Amino acid sequence: MQSISERAQDLTLRVGCEFVYEAAFDTATIFVVRPVAHGAHQMLSEVWESAPAAAWHDYVDAFGNVCRRLTMPAGPFTVRYDALVSVGAELDPVVPGALAHPMDALPDEALVYTLPSRFCLSDVLFYRAQELFGNVAPGWPCVQAICDWVHDNIRFAYGSSDATTTATDVLENGTGVCRDFAHLAISFCRAMNIPARYAFGYLPDIDVPPPDLPMDFCAWFEAYLDGQWYTFDPRNNERRKGRVLIGRGRDALDVAMVTTFGAPKLKSMVVLAEPAP
Repeated sequence: MQSISERAQDLTLRVGCEFVYEAAFDTATIFVVRPVAHGAHQMLSEVWESAPAAAWHDYVDAFGNVCRRLTMPAGPFTVRYDALVSVGAELDPVVPGALAHPMDALPDEALVYTLPSRFCLSDVLFYRAQELFGNVAPGWPCVQAICDWVHDNIRFAYGSSDATTTATDVLENGTGVCRDFAHLAISFCRAMNIPARYAFGYLPDIDVPPPDLPMDFCAWFEAYLDGQWYTFDPRNNERRKGRVLIGRGRDALDVAMVTTFGAPKLKSMVVLAEPAP
């Protein structure tokens, strides 16, 4: 149990988003924007709104992510999510001595995160990973070397990828957004037999220079070392505070913010993650 002094160090954040769509017909839709129930944060309050109002229900998917299912009506449609959460004020942990597990010692549930997936083609990138990282000490040093390489060799550029871009495309093109940085790093980790899973959520700009671009969702990944999952962020490649996890999966396909079974036009999207006043 936390003491009063420990709780006083927590950060209270306001997180949320707004999506504005124009749909030609009623469209079944899934939103994944609510922080996971088992994350390292405490939910203080939350509000969902839609205009016009739409019936909905929540469910938890196979990866433990909270999904909201509804039918987007034809015409203009807006969904807003707004929450106050409490998170620890500490930076992402750094554990340079964390060891990699031999494959035969990995827990069963981690094995799926050693396999290729839709966007993380670790089998295709196996020889490239061995060439780059085969001589790096296994465990934390290897994962950090992968993050360093991806951060230094891939240029961040909005609009440089789309919903079909794979890790091999990112490596070939040398550009991407945060999800592409994560996909390439995950692919290299899996090629080195280190379980790695995709993660995304809200990340406030605390103790870092203010960004030049509007706030967006942030993608990172988690690597399994020494019996637990650790956060790594090849896009920023620095330890940050205030991460609020929304979802995890094999790659971004498992945790799309919005999945529509149709083709409504996205008119605008706003993301918010900041210290609460």
